Amino acid sequence: MRIIIAYLVGIVFGVGISLSGMANPAKVINFFDFAGTWDPSLIFVMGGALVTTFIGYRFVLKRPMPVFDRKFLLPGSNAIDGKLLTGSAIFGVGWGIAGFCPGGALPALGTGRIEVILFTAALVAGIFAARALMHFRRPTAPTQA
Repeated sequence: MRIIIAYLVGIVFGVGISLSGMANPAKVINFFDFAGTWDPSLIFVMGGALVTTFIGYRFVLKRPMPVFDRKFLLPGSNAIDGKLLTGSAIFGVGWGIAGFCPGGALPALGTGRIEVILFTAALVAGIFAARALMHFRRPTAPTQA
C-alpha cells in the first residue's frame, strides 16, 4: 500500500510541477532575469507550496505517528551551519544556471530532452560526490597501539 501511495503522491507532485511551468527551465530562468523578461509567477508557486506545507504540517504532526510508517522522519537538528549554507548556495546557483531543481527535473525527464537528462546525470553524480566527500572528511577514531 505504501508504494501505491508514494506513486500517487509522485504523480500529483509531477503534475503540479508540470502545470505550474516549473519543469520548463526558461520559465525558471526568467524568474531570475530582473532586468529583462522577468516572470514573477514562480513566487506564487513557492508561496502556495509554503502555505500548504505550513498548514499541512500543523495537522499531520498532531498525529501520534504517520499513516504509512512507524515514526515521523524529521531532521534531528535545526542548526544553520556551513554544510547547510554551502549546499543551499550550490543548489541556488545550479538552479539559476540550469533552470532546473531536482523536483522540476524529474517530471521533465518524461520529455526526453537532452538537457534534462544531462542535468539529472549531473545531479546524481553530485549526490555521489557529496557522499564520498562526507565519508572522506568524517573523522576516524584513533587506533590503539
